Amino acid sequence: MPESENAIASQGVDITTVNFEVEILQASMTKPVLVNFWTPRSDVSISLDELLARLTDEYQGELKLARIDVDAEPQVAAMFGIRSVPTVILVREGQPVDGFAGALPETEIREFLGKHLPAPEPLADDAAAAAAKPAETPEQTIARLQQEIVAAPEKSELKLDLAVAWMQIGDADSALAELETLPIELEGDDRAKRVRGQLEFASVLKDAPPVAELQARIAANPDDHAARDMLGVRLLVDGQSEAGLEQFLAVLKADRNWNEGQARKRLIAAFLVIDDADLVGDYRRRMSSLLF
Repeated sequence: MPESENAIASQGVDITTVNFEVEILQASMTKPVLVNFWTPRSDVSISLDELLARLTDEYQGELKLARIDVDAEPQVAAMFGIRSVPTVILVREGQPVDGFAGALPETEIREFLGKHLPAPEPLADDAAAAAAKPAETPEQTIARLQQEIVAAPEKSELKLDLAVAWMQIGDADSALAELETLPIELEGDDRAKRVRGQLEFASVLKDAPPVAELQARIAANPDDHAARDMLGVRLLVDGQSEAGLEQFLAVLKADRNWNEGQARKRLIAAFLVIDDADLVGDYRRRMSSLLF
């Protein structure tokens, strides 16, 4: 058995059809159970499970980790309607309450857990170390990931982390280069989709006029959909997500078929790159009301 699998086997509880009721359903009546549907055949699954085990430990007994090998226990996976691995589901009081598919970065998993559990109390030594450690800059993150890839080239998820880091500093070419090396199993990862969406928007801006010029064009002609489209992209890339979505929505409202439905396509792509779930949900509903 590979060393990484030995490390995993020592943490969490492995679920079968025999212990499913006791270890998940009954256990979730007293504390949340984080259920990881994984396969030992996948490096992504193994790395995610190691991360989940570490995060679960931080809750000091207030959160339980359960692991289901979808190859060994297909019946249990079928009960949850699992379609891809890794998939993680949080169970409380016998019911699934939330989940995510794919190997999310640690920060996003912490946010996911934070929606359902109070933040864990750091141990005294950990708190002191965290306070003393300066925040990592994007450039430092890139350097660290490059070193980790050299040390462990088989861990493809590190390349995805690096693509995300390149996009954070606006280096689209380097981000694309990393994406093109990813295995098929990571192409559907939410982070990969987000970076591809960001790359699409970045390509639009290569020939786009500045914001002031676009705004002047719209002021002169509110039906200049091309100007609104480019302005929406500029605002979105600049971090003004809601303002950018408003431009796309205005084009959709005025002419849903303009440029072969480009406003709808822009909105859908934007939903992939925006982290604000409430904002995305609001604009999804507004888009649907215009389309249906």
